Amino acid sequence: MNKTKNFFVIHNFNTVPTDLIELCEGYVIYDCSSDEAVKQQLRSMNLNLVEVENTGHNITSYFTYFVQNYENLPEVMCLLKGNMIGRHCSREFFEQVYDNQSFTFLYDEKQYWDRFSKYDSNNQRNEAGTTFLAMENVYVEKNDSWYVESPNHPKRYFNDADDLLRFIYKKPMIPQYFMFSPGACFIVRREQVLRHSKAFYSNLNKIMNYGMNPSFPSEAHQIERILPILFTSFGEVNEWMDDEKAFEEKLPECSAYIRYKWENRPRRFKKIRQLLGLI
Repeated sequence: MNKTKNFFVIHNFNTVPTDLIELCEGYVIYDCSSDEAVKQQLRSMNLNLVEVENTGHNITSYFTYFVQNYENLPEVMCLLKGNMIGRHCSREFFEQVYDNQSFTFLYDEKQYWDRFSKYDSNNQRNEAGTTFLAMENVYVEKNDSWYVESPNHPKRYFNDADDLLRFIYKKPMIPQYFMFSPGACFIVRREQVLRHSKAFYSNLNKIMNYGMNPSFPSEAHQIERILPILFTSFGEVNEWMDDEKAFEEKLPECSAYIRYKWENRPRRFKKIRQLLGLI
């Protein structure tokens, strides 16, 4: 395979991503591995390696790269996970698209085509559900923020993706469905990243890296869903998104709102639960 001039930004965890770096001329690996043997192997290979704290997901590595290289970003960047091939897309698919010069969703799971297509393998009509494929590599999910209820992914600032969009943009369109790439792997162009300021990316990282308790924050799931909006929308952002001090002063309001919504959540069957000693 020919090596692409597209620059690979690779977030890596307990993987030696040689299958990726053999396809590009330039790359950087943001490694947060916990396996000491893997860490030692990566160090011994004389790779372009940056060791970072494990935030539990890959988006903080992308945004860190944007901030650190804002003035000299490559023309085209592949935003990748070290284990992407075989997990989020096939080797065959990636070899078809890795040299793309345009915005590309790096997602391809053909095992789901029969379930998500209009007709199944028996030519029977599938009923539309809460998830489907808009194209072979574009996943669509109903905007119901189902993941925010997971005890494994606590939320501190935003109850759902709707609240997050309203916080970022002045007059956002709140979609009924999100089109995104599960795993948050994309090919993006420099001008897409430069739609936003360095402070913008630094600020978004602050709501995704506040700890693993027990796993990464719900806000990372939310940003995963809206990444295509961030890279393509012309919507006007709120002024605090481009000001780190103003952003930090605004965040306590979000935390207070989270507490308010929790304390005033619907109390179904309250009397029954009181009798059972559950509240």
